[in-house]
Amino acid sequence: MTSPYPKLFEPLTINKVELKNRVIMGSMHTGLEDRIWDVDKLAAYYAERARGGAGLIITGGIAPTRAGLLMPFGGKLTNKIDVIRHRRLTSAVHKEDGKIAMQVLYAGRYGYTPFKFGVSWEKSPVHPFQPIKMTNAIIKHAIWSFGRCAKLAQDAGYDGIEIMGGEGYLLNTFLCTRTNNRTDKWGGSTENRQRIVVEIVKEIRKRVGPDFMVIMRQSIADLVKDGQTWDEIALLARKLEQHGVDAINTDIGWHEAQVPTIVTSVPRGAFVSYTERLREEVSIPLIASNRINTPELGEQILEGGRVDAISMARPLLADPEFANKAKEGRGDEINTCIACNQACLDHAFVGKKVSCLLNPRAGRETTLTLGLTKRSKRVAVVGAGPAGLAAAVSAAKRGHEVHLYEAGPSIGGQFSIAARIPGKEEFSETIRYFTTALTVTGVQVHLNTWASADDLIAQKFDDVVVATGVTPRMPDIPGIDHPKVLSYAEAVLGHKEIGKTVAVIGAGGIGFDVTEFLTVDDSPTLNIKEWEHEWGITDDLTVPGFVGRPRPTPAVRTVFLVQRKPGRQGKTLGKTSGWVHRATVKMKGVEQISGASYDKIDDEGLHLSFAPKEEGGERIHRVLDVETVVVCAGQESVRDLVDPLTLGGVNTHVIGGADVAAELDAKRAIRQGTEVAASIV
Repeated sequence: MTSPYPKLFEPLTINKVELKNRVIMGSMHTGLEDRIWDVDKLAAYYAERARGGAGLIITGGIAPTRAGLLMPFGGKLTNKIDVIRHRRLTSAVHKEDGKIAMQVLYAGRYGYTPFKFGVSWEKSPVHPFQPIKMTNAIIKHAIWSFGRCAKLAQDAGYDGIEIMGGEGYLLNTFLCTRTNNRTDKWGGSTENRQRIVVEIVKEIRKRVGPDFMVIMRQSIADLVKDGQTWDEIALLARKLEQHGVDAINTDIGWHEAQVPTIVTSVPRGAFVSYTERLREEVSIPLIASNRINTPELGEQILEGGRVDAISMARPLLADPEFANKAKEGRGDEINTCIACNQACLDHAFVGKKVSCLLNPRAGRETTLTLGLTKRSKRVAVVGAGPAGLAAAVSAAKRGHEVHLYEAGPSIGGQFSIAARIPGKEEFSETIRYFTTALTVTGVQVHLNTWASADDLIAQKFDDVVVATGVTPRMPDIPGIDHPKVLSYAEAVLGHKEIGKTVAVIGAGGIGFDVTEFLTVDDSPTLNIKEWEHEWGITDDLTVPGFVGRPRPTPAVRTVFLVQRKPGRQGKTLGKTSGWVHRATVKMKGVEQISGASYDKIDDEGLHLSFAPKEEGGERIHRVLDVETVVVCAGQESVRDLVDPLTLGGVNTHVIGGADVAAELDAKRAIRQGTEVAASIV
């Protein structure tokens, strides 16, 4: 069969390792690396992606020494006992005809441990513990440890290693004047700052010989003040090739960077040009990364002839069969990563096991299975939002006869609203995926159909899954029925006209989304250049780190974001994406008001009052003179079917928003839908 993506499925040889295609699963720490008892779960996780056709899998970061651990008792490879455990991983991948490389990562000041070494005494702004400044002897031991770790990886059956040299981890901090203020031979000049990386590569090559694959994850855009200049990056790349690195996997941004690099609002392929620019400097294979999530984009990048492979981590969390589906011309069946980060990176940065909002089986391959059932049942799923769609498709995959009922004219539920938010257009990919999956799995879809309890009981379904979702909650505020008041759904879906001055009630996730929606016009998503302008990325490659002053597009409306709680808004937003939303709202000039009581809504606008500044003082009153008030004050579950179905003796399952109508949680909804399908036997 001829693949529709011929470049993507050309073999690629790196050193002596022949990859069957150019789809590389980039490194992502799952948390399964950190505990001995999780090794078989990790092996199953990698094996499923090897079986899914990835040309090369790169593990999560593995420390070469205890002092370089990401977290206490984290994943390491420092002795022969560790080798035995790692062989279970390599064997599992090789049984599926896959290739696997181990990433060697020395955490430095990003280690979440009280005992760690760094280039200096300076503490990271995103981690709580201060590092110990490395002495000359400790640096030499670290270099030796990288070599030992690489040799042990070779003994464990890995096809190669990747050296983590980016994202603000130890090696990256040596390279930049931002963090390297040393005056010895490891700091000061560019040559001195690059010395540790060069010495590590030389030590590794000495230990593993000339034929073992060595990849460098090189930071080619630090996106922090006082990062590397392009000349320094290019010089290091040339040194890497000279001293035996076989390929460069490009890395973008530090964890503390104030430029988003991985969230859904980042344009697809936003940083490919940096990788392409490196082609002028080296002849070894170059691997592009960051916000590449479709085979079409991968093919387009490779067709340019300046990049040799594509690194995708989260897309293979979302769909382990990404490569096979693309190769077989089933690209529309790919469950496309939407870069939401909610179950992957948000988990990783708080020490939780990584999974995927779209694919809750990720990391749970041994415990959440969707094998064919021994007895097919008739299953009704009511509601075609994320929870219902996950339940219907997963149940059908298991061999059940599934009927999906949706009162509206289309599927998607809350995702249909989310897809209209600026920077969240990727959510439409999930609706596309489920539209295809419903057909492929044979789910019988009934749109514009209000399924009553009597109808469902009369049809004698074995199981009914209630996924009827939520309805926006309208708080008890005098004047809430005023014509200027809209629910968030009415505002985003365009059911009513919105004025030029708007108050948004509620500063949770939906409040921030709606606020961003209100501050921009109806034009398409920002292109890459406009997005760079918005976030202050400069074209001047002599500027260290390539960052300057953000120049956001002015807001098209005057917006007030109001919440009852005192204090900073957006505290509950995602760990890796929340700061982006907070920064965006600030850049658009939105006035954020906290600690407000909603007194009434009338022709004058939204009337607020605040606690007095001094005890015994009078309350402070303020009127927001706005044309529109958009309410984002939570949701209420739609559960009308639950009691009559239960009383009718039907085996009833309640999932998603119908189960819990707290702040909308698609991660929980899709997980519940998948788990319910797995439980129906």
